[in-house]
Amino acid sequence: MNKEKQTPEEKEQVQPTAQDNTDTTEPSTAEKEAPAVDEQAESQEEDDAGAEKEKKSKGFFKSSKAKYKEQIEELEGEVAELKDKNLRLYAEFENLRRRTAKEKLELMATASKGLMEALLPVVDDIDRAEDAFAKTKDLEAYQQGFELIVQKFRKVLEQQGLQAMDSKEKDFDPEWHEAIAEIQAPSEELKGKVLDVTEKGYLLNDKIIRYAKVVVGK
Repeated sequence: MNKEKQTPEEKEQVQPTAQDNTDTTEPSTAEKEAPAVDEQAESQEEDDAGAEKEKKSKGFFKSSKAKYKEQIEELEGEVAELKDKNLRLYAEFENLRRRTAKEKLELMATASKGLMEALLPVVDDIDRAEDAFAKTKDLEAYQQGFELIVQKFRKVLEQQGLQAMDSKEKDFDPEWHEAIAEIQAPSEELKGKVLDVTEKGYLLNDKIIRYAKVVVGK
């Protein structure tokens, strides 16, 4: 069976070339520039976001700085006020201390003034007794005058708060008595009691100013 011969024109129409199977279309300039524009837009957005963040950060720090500055000024004012109060209190304390020290010295200097004034009448009686005894040798009158002076003197002391201890035949108490000797008690009842007082004890306004020196029975 004879194959029909094809003319050169038919061969060109039938046989496809290699170029027919390959897409030779080149991208346009707009398509090439599109990715670059997108990248620029994205970069711009990032820059804008960073600028906005930085702006907010600066605003925050600026606001915080102003707030802290206000607090610092307020605290400095409080410190200054406390310093002023402290100085005033210290000055008042110093004045009080000096005044108290002065009053204490004055009180010590005049502490015995009242007692001396109370004893002056007794001193006057002693002077009069001496003058009377120089003029007369009446011992009985002198003794009576002496007893009156002693009574007056003791009364003055009692008025000043002085009180003698009553220790004879009382239980020995180391809070009140000072034992200088211990002897055999004459009876069973007097054991541990004060048998003799060699020196009276005294209280001033219910406070012991001298312990009684006593002899205790055993």
